[in-house]
Amino acid sequence: MSEQIIDNIIRAEYSEEMQKSYIDYAMSVIIARALPDVRDGLKPVQRRTLYDMYELGIRYNSPYRKCARIVGDTMGKYHPHGDSSIYEALVVMSQEFKRGQALVDGHGNFGSIEGDGAAAMRYTEARLMRITQEVYLADLDKDVVDFLPNFDETEREPSVLPVRVPNLLINGAEGIAVGMATSIPPHNLGEVVDAVKAYIKNNSITVKGLMHYLKGPDFPTGGLVVNQDDLLEIYSKGCGKIRLRGRVEVEEKKNGKKSLVITEIPYTMIGANIGKFLNDIATLVESRVTTDITDISNQSSKEGIRIVLDLRKGADVENLKNLLYKKTRLEDTFGVNMLAVADGRPETLNLKKLIEHHVDFQIEICTRKHQTLLQKELEKKEIQEGLIKACDVIDLIIEILRGSKSQTQAKACLTEGKTDNIRFRTQASKKQAAKLHFTPKQATAILEMRLYRLIGLEVEALMKEHAATLENIACYEKILNNYDAMMDVVGKDLNAIKRLYARDRRTALENAGEAVYKEAGPKEMEVVFLMDRFGYAKVVEKPTYERHQEQIHAEYRYIFPCLNTDKISIFTNTGKMHLAKIIKLPLTKVRSKGIPIDNVSHFNSQEEQIIFVGGLPEVRASSLLFVTAQGQVKQVEGPEFDVSKHTVCVIKLGEGDEVVFAGISDHAESTVMQSQEGYFLRIATRDVPFQKRNSLGVRGMRLGEKDLVKDAYLLSSSSEYTISYNDTTLSLNHLKLAKRDTKGVKK
Repeated sequence: MSEQIIDNIIRAEYSEEMQKSYIDYAMSVIIARALPDVRDGLKPVQRRTLYDMYELGIRYNSPYRKCARIVGDTMGKYHPHGDSSIYEALVVMSQEFKRGQALVDGHGNFGSIEGDGAAAMRYTEARLMRITQEVYLADLDKDVVDFLPNFDETEREPSVLPVRVPNLLINGAEGIAVGMATSIPPHNLGEVVDAVKAYIKNNSITVKGLMHYLKGPDFPTGGLVVNQDDLLEIYSKGCGKIRLRGRVEVEEKKNGKKSLVITEIPYTMIGANIGKFLNDIATLVESRVTTDITDISNQSSKEGIRIVLDLRKGADVENLKNLLYKKTRLEDTFGVNMLAVADGRPETLNLKKLIEHHVDFQIEICTRKHQTLLQKELEKKEIQEGLIKACDVIDLIIEILRGSKSQTQAKACLTEGKTDNIRFRTQASKKQAAKLHFTPKQATAILEMRLYRLIGLEVEALMKEHAATLENIACYEKILNNYDAMMDVVGKDLNAIKRLYARDRRTALENAGEAVYKEAGPKEMEVVFLMDRFGYAKVVEKPTYERHQEQIHAEYRYIFPCLNTDKISIFTNTGKMHLAKIIKLPLTKVRSKGIPIDNVSHFNSQEEQIIFVGGLPEVRASSLLFVTAQGQVKQVEGPEFDVSKHTVCVIKLGEGDEVVFAGISDHAESTVMQSQEGYFLRIATRDVPFQKRNSLGVRGMRLGEKDLVKDAYLLSSSSEYTISYNDTTLSLNHLKLAKRDTKGVKK
């Protein structure tokens, strides 16, 4: 038994098995979930939802039905992947601000352009749009597409919908698969139809020729495409970047002031990005990048977007527009990647290839439709010819029916001329009946024919109906056997669709240069920099500081006057100096908290500690003294700090070492170093050598094996410096002056 089990073990390479499994998974996501089919431009969840609504009879002229019913039915029959994905697809197909052509007519709260989500599916209702029913789902009963078993083989679903327009272009598509993504912008229905007709007339037309009809993307939010010259390359390759801008209008006010009114937004700003856009403008105002905006109000409604920026008198409107384009999402890029499933595999398509696939699909649909119609007309013709022939020998047929003992006997006589066991009035009638050769279908129709059909007018109507059937047969055969005739039918369909559903272009196309913002320098003024022990910084006006001087010195650790155009230097325990612009700090009241210094510099409060903060002009004009935990000291001349980088090294540190003190040493006659074990060493500041920024320094204090420098102090003879130590007051000026690199005295 064990040998048999061993023989059945299949040995496989782990890496090969993982590779195969991952490829299978990736292809499943690509084909069955994430990417649209080039033929109908729909993902499986969208296709199944629309088909389920069609099957439930939720037509454009019927009452709305609860979305929960639609979602549940779709999930139970066709799409077993969770209700949230189905409802989300249903919602998106109803949102006119996301799609070039809405496919679902939503009733209730289906979200807003500003990012508000739709209500729960138990509250909302929906039905098909007229265009969806007439253009996307028509002719499903004419065998125009293949039907496949659903996931549990209890239902059948279409493999693709018989969409008669290039939906992939009209509505665009977005999807992320495994290792690939698609992003196709929406286009104007009328222009797309014209491009398809142009391709039908001339199959060798170029992408440039097609773009004579299809000018470019047409976003439902309007706006402007400002790199029109790049569109030809984008549509030729099937990928690229489209630059979008919102539409901005200038309104004059009665008091001579102006307002900027944003009436259309870039397509990429839909949703939460509108709120972020408003916050970005507010940040520009708060950080004083611009002082031209006095008020921001979002007056958008169901009628459309309206964001109003009130401006101060004399504001430079064009420069402010460029600032908004440069610093906010009022100008954005839309990445184009025209990837879709074509012939069962993902493929990046250019404009001509996409239209070519659509036309090939229309030929297939048109062929299958007219083959079905032709077959039905041929069946009608067969029956009509049988009824016409029967009218000529109706007396004989009545005699056969009266003389037959069963329907089977009568039918055999009509189809095969069998007259056995049938009673005839005369031998001539029997001979005539033996010559009858109706087809089985004709015989069935004759047997089911009602007597009123023998009325003269009914016979005349039958003859007219037969003539119409012959005309239809000739027409369908012509369409099936003649390419031009078939394309004429496709063209007429497209013309009808354009006439009913086309609308004016909403997105303007133009060429515009890069937005150039001339940043006006801030008005120079004297301020006072304040930072507390928690690292929150701000600036206050000088009169404000003078009024609250006592309170400020009690609450803040670093306080110094500066200009709002200056920079500050932040020295940390890691031996680095970070620069920050004063202009980026809020000019506020004393009670305001300020902002973390991390926000305006490269200082990281999680990894560093601030040792000293000073104004960069003062630092550059002075000398700084540094002391490390391992007793290293050095002085650095101010010009060494005249740098433009955000962060520079000011002292090289040994392993495990850190800076414990940094300060301006210009007027310090002596320096005191205090160790953790209570040793104090006072040396002359002139004994500390001047070195470059990247140097290690020299030993200032000789330390015990486990001792480290705790702090340092700069002293001048003009004032006495005392500290509290071991519950006593210690005067540092009275310490004996010693040489550098000695141990000091213990206190």
